[in-house]
Amino acid sequence: MTSTEDITILKIGGSVITDKNSEDGLAWEEEIIRIAREISGFEGKLIIVHGAGSYGHPQAKRYALTEGFHAEGAVVTHKAVKSLNRIVVDILNDEGVNAIAVHPMGCTVAKGGRISEMYLGSIRMMLEKGLVPVLHGDVVMDTEKGVSIVSGDQVIPYLATTLGASRIGVGSAANGVLDDEGNTIPVITSDNFETVKGYIGGSAGTDVTGGMLGKVLEMLELGKASSITSYIFNATIAGNVSSFLNGENIGTAIKDS
Repeated sequence: MTSTEDITILKIGGSVITDKNSEDGLAWEEEIIRIAREISGFEGKLIIVHGAGSYGHPQAKRYALTEGFHAEGAVVTHKAVKSLNRIVVDILNDEGVNAIAVHPMGCTVAKGGRISEMYLGSIRMMLEKGLVPVLHGDVVMDTEKGVSIVSGDQVIPYLATTLGASRIGVGSAANGVLDDEGNTIPVITSDNFETVKGYIGGSAGTDVTGGMLGKVLEMLELGKASSITSYIFNATIAGNVSSFLNGENIGTAIKDS
């Protein structure tokens, strides 16, 4: 990969690469292979963030990690999301992407469920050297709660604002954010959010991080804090990931105004 000054952040949702109805983790490896091949042609600085799907949400729910500290639950949940991350990173490398795993548990501290600090020195160096950091939703240490769940959707805005990303895509299992008739809402801003909020559902499977509404809220906050427009699009459709990476604006655009 050749280096450019711009940073692109690509999120691949857990619903795209795992069966979110599974209780013990089931990865759709053929989908991961397809997406990895679409990513492999990209030239530029890229950060990949993937969701946990059935490799994190059921475990976090089982141990009630959103309600309080549970040491064994933290270990089990982190181990689960780490195993999915290994599958993703291995496939990316098999398809020619120089991907490196970065586990938020090892570099992030939260406060009350929100990221308060995250060590990014190694990620900056990876980007400069043409490596692709691959992060994920994870359990992290929390100064108030002991541990908390930090979703990939929360990781994205932190990375984007701190590193100065120029382009963000959130690949989901839907054609963007849909209205009450199933049509894609082209743009969501602070001005029309209250109108479209009623259309936005949660998740088809177990999700302890807010589903589609959580995604939209995180990206709206990012838009308020920066001039960055995010795009939520359907990553289950072949070609959409490469289209986004090639500069096409697809799905639902989310921005401040």
